[in-house]
Amino acid sequence: MVLKTVIGLTGMPGSGKTVISNLARDLGIPVIIMGDVIREEVARRGLNPTPENLGEIMLKLRADFGDAVVAERCASRIGSLDSPVVLVEGIRALDEVLFFRKIFPRFELVAIHSSPRERFERLRKRKRSDDSQDQEVIEQRDRRELQVGIGSVIALADHVFVNDGKLDVLKNEIRSYLLMVISCARSRNKNRG
Repeated sequence: MVLKTVIGLTGMPGSGKTVISNLARDLGIPVIIMGDVIREEVARRGLNPTPENLGEIMLKLRADFGDAVVAERCASRIGSLDSPVVLVEGIRALDEVLFFRKIFPRFELVAIHSSPRERFERLRKRKRSDDSQDQEVIEQRDRRELQVGIGSVIALADHVFVNDGKLDVLKNEIRSYLLMVISCARSRNKNRG
């Protein structure tokens, strides 16, 4: 059995989580997106994937099943992967961090940060179904994320990347970090066998 290193990725909407996830995929690291759990639940309930519906279902799931519910639903997906490193995008609550640390002893929390102005511009440009062009809706989404506890999660990150400068510089920093994690994970697994 492969001993997994799980990288938990957090950041406010539009901060650049997808940049890190895409780099991870390019390096062969499987990526589990926690927001997919919410999107699947919205679809299961026959709702449109609007920012309001996604936010409401996220809060309802947490109220009904606890703040770690999304992490719990992702754990079996992570466990089924035959990879020494897995990246989990979209950690929002401290209970999720505690759950992952309990289940996966080799868990690292990574945050990506951008200024609100930079994030708002990115959200307006990317045109995802859960994004809005309306400044007020974007700010409501931020408040919802903060209500769930993402600010505390970001504050406790083991590694923080700042995405307000040149994208190539950021990508090089992230790539170096991911290559180091891969190398350490492979070495640990090799020494076990």
